[in-house]
Amino acid sequence: MTVDFADLVSVRYLVDDVGAAVDFYTRHLGFAVRLDASPAFADVTRGHLRLLLSGPSSSAGRPMPDGAKPGPGGWNRIHLIVEDIAAEVERLRAGGVRFRSDIVTGPGGQQIVFDDPSGNPVELFQPAAG
Repeated sequence: MTVDFADLVSVRYLVDDVGAAVDFYTRHLGFAVRLDASPAFADVTRGHLRLLLSGPSSSAGRPMPDGAKPGPGGWNRIHLIVEDIAAEVERLRAGGVRFRSDIVTGPGGQQIVFDDPSGNPVELFQPAAG
């Protein structure tokens, strides 16, 4: 699928290893590589999501004026909608992906969170029926 650059939603993730991140997102989550400038940076897409993977040597990884160093992790995350969350969890676990919790059910549907190789969270979400 070809998507116009202006139609993409971009999210930047700081990663420890750009090559490992590209492998993770393409192999496990169906992203396609737009640009691989490893070890500094890569640009991968899935549908209308453009994920910018920035390594420590990228411009996004440079220390702030106060000396703070940008790094991966936290709880903000990309949110991927799936049709069968149980099947996706089983597939990902078989591929070695470790989850932060079990599937959680709420009024809007079911969700589960796991980390990419650098500790950035990714959420799978299956909307409630109806």
